[in-house]
Amino acid sequence: MEQASQRALLCPACGGQCVFDPAQQMLSCESCGAAHAIAVDASYDPAEEFHYHPDTPHTEQPVLTRDRIHQCETCGGEVIFTGPALSDRCAYCDGPVVLRPGDESFLTMGLIPFRLTADQAQARALDWVNRRIAAPGDLTDIVAQGRVAGLYAPFFTFDSHEVVDYWASYRTGSGKNARTRKTRGRIKIAFDDLLAPASPHVTPMIRDGILHDFHPRDLRPYQPAFLSGFAAERHHLSVPEGLEANASDKDLLIRNRIRTHVNKNRIVDIGYKTHTSGIHYRRILLPVWILHYHYGESAMKVVVCGLRGRTFGERPFSKLKLAAYSATLSALAIVTGWLWGAAGLL
Repeated sequence: MEQASQRALLCPACGGQCVFDPAQQMLSCESCGAAHAIAVDASYDPAEEFHYHPDTPHTEQPVLTRDRIHQCETCGGEVIFTGPALSDRCAYCDGPVVLRPGDESFLTMGLIPFRLTADQAQARALDWVNRRIAAPGDLTDIVAQGRVAGLYAPFFTFDSHEVVDYWASYRTGSGKNARTRKTRGRIKIAFDDLLAPASPHVTPMIRDGILHDFHPRDLRPYQPAFLSGFAAERHHLSVPEGLEANASDKDLLIRNRIRTHVNKNRIVDIGYKTHTSGIHYRRILLPVWILHYHYGESAMKVVVCGLRGRTFGERPFSKLKLAAYSATLSALAIVTGWLWGAAGLL
């Protein structure tokens, strides 16, 4: 299977190694530059969702893969490379990786290919850095020398119907007239394509970088050719484990819906019970660029969505610039107060 996948990545024209080119959305030969379309199964719908019910047997089983696993010695992340191994560094944290045999993982149902190239991702990261307030003067030059890693990160999408019985307390009045009042109610919530990381290595920053640009209509049938030239992490979480990992995000969304339904300004406590039904899921891979850099002794990263370039990141601050901004704001506050007081005397 692995040998067949590798042969499919060889250029028909010259026999050279092909990698996926986001700009052309095709395989591109590294030797002769020829471009080749990626054949996909037109009868397969990558946006199809699969039913899951916690009280009935679940038949999905992991399968043994023969992919070459590169495991990070720093964060423990495990990625595969389809085609040549382009790096000996971890895409997640930039730590060193060691090669080990493949293991069991769940089959990927679909993916969205990269749309941004490495150069475009680097430009987005530099633009993000240049717009940071109180950044050190040498930060742009340091980030420009950072390593950009392209990664297909594993995600679930979850659908569900929730019937939520809630109770809440809120405050009214002030001083001697302050009162705590209680309310109860029921709301129905339909979650559609709730995007959930399928790996502990997919941090909130990586998730947030891609969350708003995901659309099921962009999914493509899984083909190893889309991964050629990039790192990818396989799905290792079962569906129950994925639902459990997503429980805190779902809880936050439910509580926000309750707050909106209660429609009171000073809510002090919320509790609820929910009945969940109609769970459907997908296993997908989504593209992200991660730029790694060091500032002093601190390792930092800038995350660029591989779909439309939404950018999030970590950055240092200049203490001198922060002090200057603080002094300027303090001076403005003093002048504004003086002018306000002077106007009141007129």
